[in-house]
Amino acid sequence: MCPRCGAQTLFRSYLAYADTCSNCGLDFRDFNVGDGPVVFLTLGIGTIVTILALIVELKYEPSFLLHALLWLPLTLVLTVLTLRVAKGWLIALEFRNKAREGRIRADD
Repeated sequence: MCPRCGAQTLFRSYLAYADTCSNCGLDFRDFNVGDGPVVFLTLGIGTIVTILALIVELKYEPSFLLHALLWLPLTLVLTVLTLRVAKGWLIALEFRNKAREGRIRADD
């Protein structure tokens, strides 16, 4: 969703940003969220999956193979499914807070 007008124009595909909003003309190329969404999701989902894996291990004691077949796909699926939301959220925050690249002001 475009942070300026709210139109569904932020993404051109599932995870790729559009260049501009076709509704209001906001240039999305000015925003740079980088790897922020992936880092937040990996840490958050990784924590949840680790806790779940420990609970399952202590309660049922499954084999290592079962752990791998259960937790690796779950982590990957959860991260990919929530990545679009996280990317949109960080762009909206960057727009709202007028975040830009840092610059050193020259003293005149």
